[in-house]
Amino acid sequence: MAYPDFIQSFPALDVPFPDDVVQSNVIRSDSGLVAFFTFHKDMELPPHAHGAQWGTVIEGELELTIGGKTKTYRPGESYDIPAGVEHGARIKAGTCVIDAFAEADRYPIKAGS
Repeated sequence: MAYPDFIQSFPALDVPFPDDVVQSNVIRSDSGLVAFFTFHKDMELPPHAHGAQWGTVIEGELELTIGGKTKTYRPGESYDIPAGVEHGARIKAGTCVIDAFAEADRYPIKAGS
């Protein structure tokens, strides 16, 4: 599933992963950041922590470990990651997720987006 054209026209994030692995489009406000991610290849996201994050799976699946507990999330399922809690993920190619971050500056916007 591709996001609608108007979402795909939102700026991209400057994330530490190649564009052929993950595509991002973002809306940012002073209060937070909402990112639309499309994973083109299987990906492993190493354990890390930051401010609060909430997300939902639109298509595909991801195995998410939050605070040492692992669960697989599929379309329609949401996850809530409290601020400061370590988490990491295994994400299958074809997965689309929407993530909301409490930190407006969680990721910078890619130059030229």
